[in-house]
Amino acid sequence: MRANRLAVDVGGTFTDVVHLDDGGEIRFEKVPTTPENPTLGVVDSIARVGAALAGTSLFTHGTTLALNALLTRSGARTAVVATAGFRDVYLLGRTSREGNYDILYRTPPRLVERCDTFDVTERLMYDGSVHTGFDEADARRIAARIRDGGYESVAVAFLHSYVNPAHEESMREVLAEVAPGVEVSISSDLSREYREYERTSTAVLDAYIKPIVRTYLYELGRELAAGGFEGRFLMMRSGGGAMTASSARESPVNLILSGPAGGVIGAAGFARMIGEPNLVTIDMGGTSLDASLIVDGQPVMHQGAEFESLPINISSLYIHTIGAGGGSIAWTDEAGGLQVGPHSAGADPGPASYGSGGSEATFTDAALVVGYLGQEAPLGGTLTLDKDLALGALEPLAERVGITVEELALGVVRISAVKVMGAVRSITIELGRDPKDFALLAFGGAGGIVAVDVARELGMGTVIIPPGQGAFSALGMLMADVQHDFAQTAVMPLESLEAGQLEASYAEMSARAGDVLRSEGFPVERQVLARSIDLRYTGQQHPVSIPLPAGTANPIADLGERFAELHHRHYGHTMTDPVEVTTLRLSATGTVDQPGLPALPRRAAGLPEPFATRSVLDAGGAYRVPAGVYRREDLRRDDEIAGPAVIVEHTGTTVIHPGDHLVVGEHGELVIALGVTDD
Repeated sequence: MRANRLAVDVGGTFTDVVHLDDGGEIRFEKVPTTPENPTLGVVDSIARVGAALAGTSLFTHGTTLALNALLTRSGARTAVVATAGFRDVYLLGRTSREGNYDILYRTPPRLVERCDTFDVTERLMYDGSVHTGFDEADARRIAARIRDGGYESVAVAFLHSYVNPAHEESMREVLAEVAPGVEVSISSDLSREYREYERTSTAVLDAYIKPIVRTYLYELGRELAAGGFEGRFLMMRSGGGAMTASSARESPVNLILSGPAGGVIGAAGFARMIGEPNLVTIDMGGTSLDASLIVDGQPVMHQGAEFESLPINISSLYIHTIGAGGGSIAWTDEAGGLQVGPHSAGADPGPASYGSGGSEATFTDAALVVGYLGQEAPLGGTLTLDKDLALGALEPLAERVGITVEELALGVVRISAVKVMGAVRSITIELGRDPKDFALLAFGGAGGIVAVDVARELGMGTVIIPPGQGAFSALGMLMADVQHDFAQTAVMPLESLEAGQLEASYAEMSARAGDVLRSEGFPVERQVLARSIDLRYTGQQHPVSIPLPAGTANPIADLGERFAELHHRHYGHTMTDPVEVTTLRLSATGTVDQPGLPALPRRAAGLPEPFATRSVLDAGGAYRVPAGVYRREDLRRDDEIAGPAVIVEHTGTTVIHPGDHLVVGEHGELVIALGVTDD
């Protein structure tokens, strides 16, 4: 496989691209996202790095298209087809305590209404046997109603189809014949696990976004082909791996949380590369911030993700997202208090200082007034910020709050940093992990601006800024292997589990996995299959997933002990209750060649010199201090810089304060040891 590769990450404000050429040279670029035509932004970004599609062997893509369709409720008009008598499974959902103590809480808008739900005569038993046969005449009647009702998509979720998908497959055939223009998602294609509400929700989410995602991927595929691209086209999955574009068109629900996945995968690869196995990562872009964990060089996974309280029954990376980015808008609440985000100025019109028509004060405008951003180094290499416009946007807000513009600007930056701290606390302290045991890896265009403040407040001693920080998520996409997840519900007491039975179940899933990977061009030597099993105490709601290493003579011999150990690690206690199996899982990976980062040369002699000096507000906002401004492209391995200083590159900015000490690592990473400041 040739090394020439491209990765494009479409965010809410910027589209990031990274190009790895045949010689191993990596180039990062950023262009504004084009929300009205995302394909155009992707094509523009490729042109920006000067990549030839005709010579590209791998194109990996991450997008927030599916997520945005859900956030804005702009997906397809969707119908739901359920087992007769279970029409209301989806709308009833589960009892939830969310919002119980928040008088302002409102249930998110539904994706479908009751008039959009239908049921068909059929019924399977828990073991997959037929209780009531599939009534084809009834199915045709419902399919005709869906066709005549103007629905664009339909989700089919029958009771116990995770054991026996035959009835769902029959319904799909009827819909294809009676309503051929309607997209169809069946729950058994997406999840082979019990819990009818979670499976139905997953199918509804898939159906709701399928027409939009399929259209986009077809259009993008045509644009790539027109440019001469003949390589492999991959999409990032919520679970951190990649999937082929053809697979993504069939099950787009896997793309909903794919936006930040590239950064997490890149962080895991980078952690192993630099010998820092335990990292807290913050990816702060133009619209949002994503926080995640790397433990022992591996990303933390989460089975059973959610979108606005709607369960998605797929494996995903454990990522906490908040509305805090460079475009986050500053405003005052009803009590007159200063707030920042979650609303963002986005790519159009963007922050006021962009000069593109934006008038509301944002984090970027505040950082410019504080001195963290400047006018010496254009953002993205082309955009010079306008300080007068930033001041003009901040002044009305400062008058409303009753403070100076500089005090307001520093307040906006501080509030944003506090919000980021909260995101980090939610994935560390609130889960029983001490952030002091981790280094902070910060990336995204704005991550380096707040990183040292966040780390210092949480007691973390080291901050690392990776190369190409603003487009690091795109770099991570180049490290993503193709991945498929298989699962089979098998509820039984652990003491009843037999090794032969376990092997038979995994053999069936392994055969399916091998067929899928071979169809996508991965021979046996490029396939890696990893087994795990979910266990819980009888009567518990949430299980613990335990790896089953390959080649183990008796894989179930010490499962009880390993479960107790992991349960104690997750929940802080063990019990004497019986243990039961819930689900068998298989992760199937098609490996791609991993890119390496070149080693940065050392400086022949002397020390790095700033190309400019910038006046930066001190942490207390009482006075300004001169900070040297360095171009990151001019830095060399083992270079050292003492704070205060600002390091600029065309994809992002890094700020260090008095007492902080920066050393440039082997691959160009900025390793910052935090000092103590007098606030």
